[in-house]
Amino acid sequence: MDKVITAILIGAGNRGMDVYGNYALKYPDKLKFVAVAEPIQFRKEKFAHLHKIPLNRTFNSWEKILAEEKFADVAFVCTQDQLHIEPTLKALDKGYNVLLEKPMAHTLEGCIKIIKKVEETNRILGISHVLRYTKFFSTVKDVILKGKLGNVINISHRENVSWYHMAHSFVRGNWRNVELSSPMILQKCCHDLDLLYWMVGVKSKKISSFGGLKHFTLSNAPKDSPNFCVEGCSIEKTCLYYAPRIYIDIIPIIQILEKSNIRGLKILANLRKKHVRLLTTLSKLIKLLQRLRYWREWPVEPLYSGLPEEISEDYTDEAKMEILKTSPYGRCVYKCDNDVVDHQVVNIEFENSVTANLTMHGFSEREGRTLRIDGTKATLIGKFFDSGQKITLFDHFSGTKEVIFSEKLTIEGSAHGGGDVALIDAFLDILHKSKTQPLTNASETLESHLMAFAANESRLQAKVVDMENFRRLVEN
Repeated sequence: MDKVITAILIGAGNRGMDVYGNYALKYPDKLKFVAVAEPIQFRKEKFAHLHKIPLNRTFNSWEKILAEEKFADVAFVCTQDQLHIEPTLKALDKGYNVLLEKPMAHTLEGCIKIIKKVEETNRILGISHVLRYTKFFSTVKDVILKGKLGNVINISHRENVSWYHMAHSFVRGNWRNVELSSPMILQKCCHDLDLLYWMVGVKSKKISSFGGLKHFTLSNAPKDSPNFCVEGCSIEKTCLYYAPRIYIDIIPIIQILEKSNIRGLKILANLRKKHVRLLTTLSKLIKLLQRLRYWREWPVEPLYSGLPEEISEDYTDEAKMEILKTSPYGRCVYKCDNDVVDHQVVNIEFENSVTANLTMHGFSEREGRTLRIDGTKATLIGKFFDSGQKITLFDHFSGTKEVIFSEKLTIEGSAHGGGDVALIDAFLDILHKSKTQPLTNASETLESHLMAFAANESRLQAKVVDMENFRRLVEN
């Protein structure tokens, strides 16, 4: 039996706490966290409590935890985008293998530094491009490799960011501003560019891109609207983005459940949406319903970041309303300091003459990706939504169609279509073998990041980017 991998966590936010942390709690024979670094006190204490980490192994910053001698096998780096480079470099220098959140770095220079450090230290670095590890996209890759499509000619891929996710993360949230995080096409779509590179199998040759910030601007703010929704907005009853609608009424979660093809989830959605008083009563009798009535997971959880301990566990409607009076997530979406794009298209020609286009927008009715691959023998159409997944193969010769993959939404859900668990499993397996790099290793990740930075340059400078020249400039 393989030994338990020990780890330190740098950044106990959503990914660190809920993905990697929960994995360790569920599979204690595989992964054990022995230390945590997190500047927000209640997050640090919560993580330490859950994982039985002693006080002397809790730290307020990555600098302090990495100032200690190495005392674990791996470092999980889950900081904000602009805090990826230095802790990763330091951890590699200390002898840690590293699993790093995407994007690898918010600048090309930072990406190159990390690549060189991996080569210098000969450590293992995994990047959390989790979509490669999903059953959905591994099925797509398998179809291509087995030649069922014939020669791939064109790929159309869409990153359909839901209206509520766009407002939450990229207008009000941590990734709203390029100077504070990274370009949208990198932060949100390095997943998708990585998939295109992986599916085609060769590097990109030319890239062009168009897009911008169209809707979430001051010019679209309602007349006399306040800076915060709960200050008395004249259109609060009709505004799609009215903050209590998202964080108290949890309309995003309800809509996900409503779009499921599972009857029980639809019933729960209807109960939460139209019969909240009844749900309140039932939640006192049925503990499972408390989760739905007093929702504390995404998108609510970030509201509580940095709040005093006495508030951090109060998820009543009244407490949330009070928080929204001052929280960044309570702001009018038309009066935030956001500047990332809310729609963008990327056109790509690969070295084998395959063409592809990526469309990203923040106005989808549901969260997910849609995919169409046209080959000389068949067409593949895929739907990868949070409410369910499906891949259909259309054979040109016979004129028939076949559903080759289908998965429903479950009551517990599965982050990134099950890719998170598969990613961690694969990374731990690599650590045990100590022979190779992960499926999403640093050198391959660099290509998707180069594509993102090239797309951003094309959009800003209105030009077609020659990728061979772009790579040469980066290398120099």
